[in-house]
Amino acid sequence: MSRTIIVFLGGGLGSALRYWVGLQAVQQLGTSWPYGTFLVNAIGCTIMGLVFRLVPVATEGVDLRLLLMTGVLGGFTTFSAFALDAAQLWMRQDTQGAISYVIGSVACSLVGVALGLWIGKVIAT
Repeated sequence: MSRTIIVFLGGGLGSALRYWVGLQAVQQLGTSWPYGTFLVNAIGCTIMGLVFRLVPVATEGVDLRLLLMTGVLGGFTTFSAFALDAAQLWMRQDTQGAISYVIGSVACSLVGVALGLWIGKVIAT
């Protein structure tokens, strides 16, 4: 299977998962804050760190990395939607919401990657 197809299939799966998480977030938490995008970015960044740590770079791991990191997680996480959500909060003049969303998203994403790297290191040893 070509690597382009691998990324394509993973991206479709990741996008479908992102859509599902977004629906669940709206149903459970409402629409007052972009919970769905926040959750997919925090979860996705954590999984990115984990996959990065656990899936080898060696030739046999390249296709799995492409599938999971570029495909699934590329489709699942969405910083373009993050930027739009932040701008919409700002345009609604919800300054506190916009600032907390931007800072919280970036902080949780960075902590998530670090957490995934750490968990991967613990599992690998």
